[in-house]
Amino acid sequence: MPSTELRQQIANLSAQLAGRALNAALGSWLNTEHGVTSTSYGRLRNICQAGVAAGWLCNREGGGIRYGRIFKPAPDLHGFSVDVVDMKNIAGPHHTHPQGEIDLIMPIDEGAQFDERPAGWLVYPPGSAHRPTVTQGRALILYLLPNGEIRFTPEVARPLP
Repeated sequence: MPSTELRQQIANLSAQLAGRALNAALGSWLNTEHGVTSTSYGRLRNICQAGVAAGWLCNREGGGIRYGRIFKPAPDLHGFSVDVVDMKNIAGPHHTHPQGEIDLIMPIDEGAQFDERPAGWLVYPPGSAHRPTVTQGRALILYLLPNGEIRFTPEVARPLP
């Protein structure tokens, strides 16, 4: 089952992340050790693309974004949850990362970017916030959340014209 392979890949990766600060230095390390030319990046990308094509990954949709929490936080994942989103030229819902967020950017369309970043890793530190945005095409984003913690910002109601 492909989700078993994905879980094993994430378990191997998260073992290297356990106890490390979520900051720009971690992002640099990830892009050096597990960057777009690495075997680990290729495996994760291939599994995610196959999962989307087979329908077991990103099997929910809302607001023009396909998404899904694949794994809840668990000891074998070193406390990280794993979600994958499929976005194309869209800004998602604003949210904060109480404990940080680690994103793996996997463009489907050449040149697609996530939060103005190309293929690779992006780390948001604890307390950061953003409106996740994919431009210049379609991309898959795999994100790891310590203890699965994310807080969506309530949308401000706007009166209809």
